[in-house]
Amino acid sequence: MNWPLKKKQEEHAGPHWAGMALPSRHCLLLIGALGIFALDCFTKGQKNSTLIFTKENTIRNCSCSADIRDCDYSLANLMCSCKTILPFAAERTSYKGHLTIWFTDSSVLGRLLNFTPVQDLKLSLCSSNTLPTEYLAVCGLKRLRISTEAKYPFPEQSLLIHSGGDSDSPATPTSSHKGWEACMYISFLDVALFNRDSSLKSYSIENIASIANDLPDFSHFKAFPMPNNKSYVVTIIY
Repeated sequence: MNWPLKKKQEEHAGPHWAGMALPSRHCLLLIGALGIFALDCFTKGQKNSTLIFTKENTIRNCSCSADIRDCDYSLANLMCSCKTILPFAAERTSYKGHLTIWFTDSSVLGRLLNFTPVQDLKLSLCSSNTLPTEYLAVCGLKRLRISTEAKYPFPEQSLLIHSGGDSDSPATPTSSHKGWEACMYISFLDVALFNRDSSLKSYSIENIASIANDLPDFSHFKAFPMPNNKSYVVTIIY
């Protein structure tokens, strides 16, 4: 029988773990601080995007930390932080990040977008309605994406309007109320393009001093008091 030998081996094995030095208090504090720093960096790295959708004569304004499948209203209400605003209470503001709008008709789009500073815009048609020829004037638009999955089963289209400018450029407003006055880039979007299955196209015209005089087809926008001492780059999207 080898019982004494086995017991001796077990007694010899014990000190290996028993003698290990435990982390000091300073090490534990450092590890905790590094964890908090990493969590803070991760949180700041998550940029929320704005989702606005219209349904049953109401407007839902949502802040989302993740992309939501187009026109999935239930998922948006579940995953995003949303609030309801009445159409007549919608105020013109500015959007420096991503803005997505789900809509079923064009009745509210003008109130939400006309001369509103938006850099990255996605418009998703969530119905099979036929839209009238109606222009939207968007300020400082750099990229436009459109989705017509509810009407035509085609993939999302993307169009780069311009890549110039940064956070200090005139395309980015300094005031949420009158920021569009300082806008150098104006994009006119015909919402009737959602009725077609053709590719998204655009062309730009530089050195426009007066939209009402230089572009008479858009003279109905003369109600917006734009400064006369500036020149603009106008992009037509169709």
